Amino acid sequence: MRYFDFHTHAFADSLASRAMASLSGTAQSSEDENIAGIHPCTDGTLGGLKKLMAARNISEAMILPIATKPTQQTAINGWAAEVTGGGIHCCGSVHPDAGDALEELERISRLGLPGIKFHPEYQYFRPDEERMFPIYKKAAELGLFVVFHGGWDPFGGEEILARPVCFARIAERVPELTLIAAHMGGMKLFDEAEELLAGKYPNIYLDTGMAADFISPEQLLRMIGKHGADRILFASDAPWDDPGKEIAMIEALPLTEEEKELIFFRNAERILMK
Repeated sequence: MRYFDFHTHAFADSLASRAMASLSGTAQSSEDENIAGIHPCTDGTLGGLKKLMAARNISEAMILPIATKPTQQTAINGWAAEVTGGGIHCCGSVHPDAGDALEELERISRLGLPGIKFHPEYQYFRPDEERMFPIYKKAAELGLFVVFHGGWDPFGGEEILARPVCFARIAERVPELTLIAAHMGGMKLFDEAEELLAGKYPNIYLDTGMAADFISPEQLLRMIGKHGADRILFASDAPWDDPGKEIAMIEALPLTEEEKELIFFRNAERILMK
């Protein structure tokens, strides 16, 4: 079986150590203690991701950078274009508060990046805010897909901003946009995602990022049945989860080989061919 992990993260070597310490919540008192209870499976570098891919027999991966400040997007997107190749694909990112977000989308398209990543919990916005719709429409016009973090995040605020209902509203208003809702539509919001997203919108894909420790096999199988294996993407959220866990989770389900192929690599390839 081939594997295309559609949800991974890596950072420039010069930034990886600091970014990993910040995002993993490593406590000052101990290098091994982790405030969020998450133990990364790589060092956050591109080289570390490639080693993990080789160890898990993953032939291709999508890196999803996040511009947490408007001033970061230009450098992040330039780096994304530089590291693309050799089985590595990379999205771009724009910040909702950037005055030149639409122009940066055009630059992302010129750089050959296939989509953009948003993380509402880190970028501090609700996905269905009115000011976001020109960005979504521009992305669709340029043929860029949009990936959203969905649901709970250990470093998010008390209020979850990236809820399945937001993705449903976007899908309804911009049906020409390919929207990928990570973490099966909403980490720790699987009932809401199943009710509002599963099987409802042909332009929404759900990814399995970091789901192995959170969703029950019964609910995962039910959601795949409702939504269709042709709109589920194998994803791990590495380095925050080991892709081997998501591979084992999917392999254990009573799916046909054709359905597993769709999830593990064919859907990803189809999205990139659009």
